[in-house]
Amino acid sequence: QVQLVESGGGLVQAGGSLRLSCAASGSILSMNTMGWYRQAPGKQRELVAGIVSGGSTNYADSVKGRFTISRGNAKNTVYLQMDLLKPEDTAVYYCYYAHLRRTTPDYWGQGTQVTVSS
Repeated sequence: QVQLVESGGGLVQAGGSLRLSCAASGSILSMNTMGWYRQAPGKQRELVAGIVSGGSTNYADSVKGRFTISRGNAKNTVYLQMDLLKPEDTAVYYCYYAHLRRTTPDYWGQGTQVTVSS
């Protein structure tokens, strides 16, 4: 089992910034993928960004150039720096963990609300 604890959501005005954090614990493999999905009301959950333990990253087109995903020194923590936020970024953001380089998450965090006001 892997446990994920998220923090950092909140309310911000359009154009502002927020930083999300996610710490993983438990049966973590040295090779893994972590990242963030988001789900807005009435919409499907979508991938925002992911980072492999080796450092490779991927982003949704809608956030490229505005969001940056990174790992902490301990490698079991992932951050999502969100800049130039837009109202359409409003959603519940879920941290995920996947063993190895799998594209399907094996574990989810509890979710953190991000609200961007216009």
